[in-house]
Amino acid sequence: MNRTLAIHNRHGSLHGHLELPDNPKGLILVARAHHAPVDAIITANLAARGYAILSMELLTLQEAQFADATQNVPRLSQRLLDILDLIHHDGDIQELPLAIFASGDTTPAAIRAAAQRDTQVKVLAGHGGIIDRAGLQGLKLLIAPLSMLFDADDSFGQIAYQRAASHLNCIHEMHVLNPGEDPVLRVAAWFSLHLGR
Repeated sequence: MNRTLAIHNRHGSLHGHLELPDNPKGLILVARAHHAPVDAIITANLAARGYAILSMELLTLQEAQFADATQNVPRLSQRLLDILDLIHHDGDIQELPLAIFASGDTTPAAIRAAAQRDTQVKVLAGHGGIIDRAGLQGLKLLIAPLSMLFDADDSFGQIAYQRAASHLNCIHEMHVLNPGEDPVLRVAAWFSLHLGR
């Protein structure tokens, strides 16, 4: 079953798409502030592994026109909390174990939101992002196991992870992707390991 979802706020509307197979293993929330080609590939591959996928934009169409809109971690975090509330009240998906996959600038916001919904979000994976921008409280309160994947040339993200790691109390790992390595394999293995717990 496929459905569209929308959240309305004073800045406009956020739109999402839910792919819900029969007997899904769990629900993966794919948090996006912009479209990256690799996100679509990852989403398709995770769906093929039997997960329900909810892809949600975190910016309205108007906001997405501004280059710095993705830097507003408090706003993106609140949008994610709104989406988590939507999931919590949706009869089709509310009982599914929940994972978040974030990329780039959405990753610190995902960490902050997951820290505030520690009974709802079971596991978290990110592809890139300056994760110490989640803030000290978000890093320290995060319970969900966190896997961070970085491209080999993403030195800023890797250094930020090293800064943040000493404040993380959750299970966490970092992996630098080899050129051409498929991040889906790492994300799927991480979710498979932790989502059923």
